[in-house]
Amino acid sequence: MSDTVASLLPAGLSPWIALALIVLSFFTSAMTAAFGIGGGVAMLGGLASAVPPATIVAVHGLVQFGSNIGRTVVQRAHVVWRPVALFAIGSIIGVGFGAWLVASLPARWLLLLLGLFILAMVWLPKPKIPGLERSGLIAGGVIASVLSMVVGAVGPFVQALLLPLKLEKRALIATFSAMQTLQHALKVIAFGAIGFSFGDWLPLTLAMIASGFLGTLAGTALLERIPEHIFAIALKVVLTIAGLDLLRQAALSG
Repeated sequence: MSDTVASLLPAGLSPWIALALIVLSFFTSAMTAAFGIGGGVAMLGGLASAVPPATIVAVHGLVQFGSNIGRTVVQRAHVVWRPVALFAIGSIIGVGFGAWLVASLPARWLLLLLGLFILAMVWLPKPKIPGLERSGLIAGGVIASVLSMVVGAVGPFVQALLLPLKLEKRALIATFSAMQTLQHALKVIAFGAIGFSFGDWLPLTLAMIASGFLGTLAGTALLERIPEHIFAIALKVVLTIAGLDLLRQAALSG
């Protein structure tokens, strides 16, 4: 039996580690479905401790694509599609055109800029400039898709893009999930185009996607019970922690 399980896993990955990743997928999906953020970053951390560095971002993209598409389907009635469409325009441009920009900037500057942007979007007053929300979402899509190819999880950045829209909690999470579905789909296509083989990882990622869908159902049920003002406070706290941690990483990477 153990030989059969091992044959379905990538070489060098133990069944116990695989089981831990499947369980982690449940809890990270539940976290994002309930609070709108944190699951992708936590999953990235789990993968970083268990899989080869060269495969982390690609495998993370496939798992998160499955997780987000499940969450989008469950919460589809609350998706606000106009921001998704604008974000999609930028994301397609970013994947096709912007990757060279990341290669030209040191990693510490990417972390620094990302952290400062998140903190600014959470705490600073937003200027009333005509068309800013539209152009901001397109530009944000470009930046998010480029960064996602390198650092893997940019959920806090995408959530920060949505904050000025002041969406109700269910609309915020559902719209965020639709954006992330698109972003991770583009990432999977891009990694496939440059030669990454997903075949060895497919059985494990399918199991993680299935457990993540169960987590989405659990987290969605919890979301319905969270008061709107508590949700808004929790989201600000989590985004602030994420932004400060990016600044910490930028300082240490120097």
